[in-house]
Amino acid sequence: MNWQELEAAIARALGRGFSVRDRSAVGGGCISEAWHLDSSEGPCFLKTGPAGAADGFDAEADGLAALGRGGVRVPAVLARGETGGRAWLLLEYLDLRGLDRNAGARLGETLAALHGEAAGSFGWHRDNYIGSTPQANGELGDWVAFLRERRLRPQLALANRHGAPAGLAAAGEQLLEALPAFFAGYDPHPALLHGDLWGGNAAALGEGTPVLFDPAVYRGDREADLAMTELFGGFPPAFYDAYDAALPRDPGYATRRELYNLYHLLNHHNLFGGGYGRQALASCERLLSTVR
Repeated sequence: MNWQELEAAIARALGRGFSVRDRSAVGGGCISEAWHLDSSEGPCFLKTGPAGAADGFDAEADGLAALGRGGVRVPAVLARGETGGRAWLLLEYLDLRGLDRNAGARLGETLAALHGEAAGSFGWHRDNYIGSTPQANGELGDWVAFLRERRLRPQLALANRHGAPAGLAAAGEQLLEALPAFFAGYDPHPALLHGDLWGGNAAALGEGTPVLFDPAVYRGDREADLAMTELFGGFPPAFYDAYDAALPRDPGYATRRELYNLYHLLNHHNLFGGGYGRQALASCERLLSTVR
């Protein structure tokens, strides 16, 4: 990274002078490099990656803007671009901490308000990424068709190319055919979703305001966001209490939760391998047992 070139590029994007007084690498990411900058703009958070990451950074900026318009506190996007063969995204730096009871409850209320608004079709105006996996968002009017064709089928196809365990392809195909059975008596509306809402993508400011980041937004069934909050943990009970008080979950959520999290298990298999493929197969078999 040529920092002089980068500073000049950021200055051009901002339309004013920009300089970095100090910088330190920030760990924790698995896709891009991250930096905490002490700059003439104040503290900033910088992501950098190869030129091919530019579309991902554009998608992230688009998602953050959408969540912000929906009333969610997110890091402000300051500038983005490509310099010297490296893509970059400059964000507002926020001093974050974990979700305690108070912040969790506030996040539950905020997410319920976001999910309570319905607009448009299922999908999004652009494709984006779930982790580093391309996520197709071509809009459809039918949620079951969207879940089948834009979410589960592409991940199953990738899994078949990435060493899926024996039986996953057949079980996955059976599940795709059985999808309508999971939505009998339940008609979700197209809510704006964070899309990648595990515990690592939610935190809080010191005074308790919840913050979301690293989105993979689209319009879908609100239960898909809630399901992922339970996949890896990290959300306090107060989050669910506050959400349900504002926007109660449908009784069928307990079953559909596993259906929605199958998408993420498949994606983790495709990204990381390990035991995620076996978990996905077991999930398919449990889901099929509920509709046979």
